[in-house]
Amino acid sequence: MKFRVEIEEDEKGWFVASVPSLPGCITQGKTREEAVENVKDAIDGYIESLEKHGEPIPPSIDEEVVEVHA
Repeated sequence: MKFRVEIEEDEKGWFVASVPSLPGCITQGKTREEAVENVKDAIDGYIESLEKHGEPIPPSIDEEVVEVHA
């Protein structure tokens, strides 16, 4: 499955990763790479919890990233 992840650097230099389609699925890391690895674990745990409680799993996303030159 694919989920859109937003990663932002906070005021202390940590990278915060959140998953908009999974409310409350947020983690962080000292580096961008660490935040990405941590969010993968957070997504896995979130989905396990949904399955345990018989709740639906949000559908996988299919999106494109485009670059424009302004």
